Amino acid sequence: MSLMPDAATPLYERVKNHILSNIGSGAWSGDRRIPSENELVAELGISRMTVNRALRELTAAGVLVRVQGVGTFVAAPRPQTDLLEINNIAEEIASRGNRHRSEVLTLEQVATTHELRAAFEAARLETAFHSVVVHYENDIAVQLEERFVNPGVVPNYGAQDFRRQTTYDYLVAITPITELEHIISAVAADQRTAQLLGIGEGDPCLLLDRRTWTGSEVVTVNKLSYVGAHYSFRTRAQANRNATRYT
Repeated sequence: MSLMPDAATPLYERVKNHILSNIGSGAWSGDRRIPSENELVAELGISRMTVNRALRELTAAGVLVRVQGVGTFVAAPRPQTDLLEINNIAEEIASRGNRHRSEVLTLEQVATTHELRAAFEAARLETAFHSVVVHYENDIAVQLEERFVNPGVVPNYGAQDFRRQTTYDYLVAITPITELEHIISAVAADQRTAQLLGIGEGDPCLLLDRRTWTGSEVVTVNKLSYVGAHYSFRTRAQANRNATRYT
């Protein structure tokens, strides 16, 4: 077999397109071992250097996973979480047929800073509950949850045992969520985040800054850090039918 001629496309890009075509068609499914470099060289009739570059770039993009001494595999589809909803990570993990567990690292009441009072939109809020929880999927850390909770709305938050229930389960049972705000960023893991999630400092993470309201009161101010290699986010919304242009 040879690659389709295309003088405008570099050869290594044609190799990448060949691999992506096999993945997209389902011929090479998730977690499947793909042909080795030597096999691709022989099959496509091109240099090992060209094949190696294509594999390296697809690995860096998260399409492939290379295991030293074993081979190269199609990366499993990343779990997705919906930005338009507040999901219980324990239920998300269970819905994929996997096992959830969590470790509560911090549960305390702290004095608020100027920045935290601004986030709560409450200049006179003197204290807030603070919790830090690491969530695991099949014993692999996938999310670092850091949450500040308004004690005026949820006065007993600090007395709960979040080893027995998630913070999500407790909060939705106590107070209705009438409004939420999401801000998502791609960040490099700092030393603390890397240590708690068991990844390298500087590794990519998805940071979801979330605030929730009950009526006019901000109830929670949260930072949810996801391991970038394990998660992506998905959202879908109905467009405004009266809209006439993009802004």
